[in-house]
Amino acid sequence: MAFNKTIQMCIFDGNPNGKIMCELSNWNGRVYKVSRKDINDFSSREDSEFTGVYFLLGKDDENKDTIYVGEAERMLTRIKQHFKDTYYWNDCIIVISKDNILNKAHVKYLENKFYCLAKDACRAVILNNTIPTCSSVSEFDDAMLVEFIVNTLGYKVFDKVELKNIDHANEEIFYINAARGATAKGLIVSDGFMVMKDSKVAYDVTQSAADWIKNIRDKLIEKGVIGQNFIFNSDYIFTSPSVSAAVVMGRNANGRTEWRNSNGKSIKDIEERT
Repeated sequence: MAFNKTIQMCIFDGNPNGKIMCELSNWNGRVYKVSRKDINDFSSREDSEFTGVYFLLGKDDENKDTIYVGEAERMLTRIKQHFKDTYYWNDCIIVISKDNILNKAHVKYLENKFYCLAKDACRAVILNNTIPTCSSVSEFDDAMLVEFIVNTLGYKVFDKVELKNIDHANEEIFYINAARGATAKGLIVSDGFMVMKDSKVAYDVTQSAADWIKNIRDKLIEKGVIGQNFIFNSDYIFTSPSVSAAVVMGRNANGRTEWRNSNGKSIKDIEERT
């Protein structure tokens, strides 16, 4: 049975893009989000050198989300070393205990678990060169550390997309029937827009189509998500209706107007109706 939880959040200096501290009711942990430019200011916090795990978030050259998962006995000192990294990161998420009870074995254990979560979620490019080793911990410590793993405070980079939890029957279905054989249907989901299995994409892309459209199509074909017959072999979630429409139609597209329900209403029509 799921229970509601209360999050206490402190936005320092009133800037949500700077430093944020979060705590959950009945949890010993504390989570900070600190932008790269505010890392030095973070040193004013008494717990800035506590032991914990951290995540460096950014984008790569292809604009894909990236993450580095690390652990440190002296948090701030370790994070500052990452200023020298060849890859670039914008934000740092720091997870510690409020009373600094985590030790080296604890954070090595957590580092491994968070790495595996990020790997299974497949939402970001993982920048770790090696898989972090997992320390052996006691049964008591394992029970305590599970709370740190569960309470990721909603960061989707650790949240695996569960297609089986999407109820097709109770969701409104949208359709595209367009040129060059594009015949698809899909659903609005919490993570974006899901194109349903057996949908068919256009057999080619137009000359004016943005390069990223062809790149995404090629990668989906390479992975087997789209078969050689241009049909989706499985449900697939895109980040937005427009990305999904562009891939399906093989051209630049506004998904909010291209995807329409059985009554001919677009997503835009439905969202803007009063």
